[in-house]
Amino acid sequence: MKKILVANRGEIALRVMKTAKKMGIKTVAVYSDFDRNALHVLYADEAVHIGANASSESYLAIDKIINAALDTNSEGIHPGYGFLSENAKFAELVEKNNIKFIGPKPYAINLMGSKLAAKEAVRKFEIPMLPGTDNAITDSEEAKIIAEQIGYPILIKASAGGGGKGMRIVEKESELVSQMKRAISEAESSFGDSSVFIEKYISSPRHIEIQVLADNHGNIVHLFERECSIQRRHQKVVEEAPSSILDKKLRDAMGEAAVMVARACDYSGAGTVEFLLDENKNFFFLEMNTRLQVEHPVTEMITGIDLVEQQIKVARNEVLELSQDKIQFKGHAIELRVYAEDALNNFLPSVGTLEEYRFVEKEGRRLDSGYKEGMEIPIYYDPMIAKLVAFAKNRTEAIQALKEAISDFRIKGIETTLPFGSFVCDHEAFKSGNFDTHFVKKYYTSELLKEEKKNITETAAKLALGLYLDQSSLLSEPKHSNDNWVNSRK
Repeated sequence: MKKILVANRGEIALRVMKTAKKMGIKTVAVYSDFDRNALHVLYADEAVHIGANASSESYLAIDKIINAALDTNSEGIHPGYGFLSENAKFAELVEKNNIKFIGPKPYAINLMGSKLAAKEAVRKFEIPMLPGTDNAITDSEEAKIIAEQIGYPILIKASAGGGGKGMRIVEKESELVSQMKRAISEAESSFGDSSVFIEKYISSPRHIEIQVLADNHGNIVHLFERECSIQRRHQKVVEEAPSSILDKKLRDAMGEAAVMVARACDYSGAGTVEFLLDENKNFFFLEMNTRLQVEHPVTEMITGIDLVEQQIKVARNEVLELSQDKIQFKGHAIELRVYAEDALNNFLPSVGTLEEYRFVEKEGRRLDSGYKEGMEIPIYYDPMIAKLVAFAKNRTEAIQALKEAISDFRIKGIETTLPFGSFVCDHEAFKSGNFDTHFVKKYYTSELLKEEKKNITETAAKLALGLYLDQSSLLSEPKHSNDNWVNSRK
């Protein structure tokens, strides 16, 4: 494989290209009107314009992307994450055009793309699953019976869902009918599939995911876990590896379960199996993401394994060189997703020009970004502009390293989640490891962050005033006993 096309944009496109370059593989970028001068376009060996700004006319336009690959004689297509990365039809058409899809087989994408089908596939491996329905449900009366059996609160979920869409928590029976209608409607509008199902809702869960790698020769390994419990609106913001709550016995059990899930769908490449962990440390299968995860850098930092390199090697039909007993991790890594969102205003999108954008490089820091100073943040795509990662020998030092990296990061022109990252790092619940997916709901308000910023500003002002007064006293004209010598000269 001498040339690959990266069917994505921004930081993930650039990140894939850097590994490809390291492997001696040429890269082809695709771009929309807005992204004509984007960093991934400038970095690639070749670039192909594929359409207007709207994703439907560019990064989701299957025919345009495949034609771009054919026109440039690309031998493989890497989809990154988002956009077409979990589109089985796209993967199938790529392979039909004699191009390698750098990802799992269409069968695995299809199977794991349906939460109901995924549950059915892994059931025979006796992997723990939450009580609930095995099939899609639309009848409210039937839903009431099931809810009574498993007990409130329950969770109504879209079978084809993701990112928190098509999900409704139901605390009591009187809310069931209305919430079910909303879940079905949102599932249909977001995914074109109105199928929903019911699960028991865990009130204080931890979100733990396991990274897996598999080749086309039956070899499957896991690369330990990532803790992804710091979320807002069901979207991850802070991720870390390893988790502070897992011991070796639980880590091994979850890792083995993840490998079995991958085996259940004949998986190949890099994938992630997600679990919920309850307050008693019981884990339950949630879903499998059949792509590279946004938060993959923390796994790379603690294991030293380049996941994109492994994806490309698997696509070239190479045998996995990694064996489970030889894979180890050391240290601790934490990632903050830097979104163009106003943390002081309910995380509302913030668009504009990066008037200042400066990252201080330092050992133990990593920045995956698709932007530079002077560039504009668009409204057309995902608001994440960078991933800031800190690595240290233990969790306490990694938290401190991330705090310092956030403090050194200079961004002006837009609002970002950097202040929220500082808030998380400073909070006792996070520092102690005693938190769950409701961290934001329990502890965070924009008023608290505003007060924190006010206190920091006041402290800085007091320090500045104190320094000024000290310097003023040093520079003031001294009162000597011989001050009259000037007058004596008259």
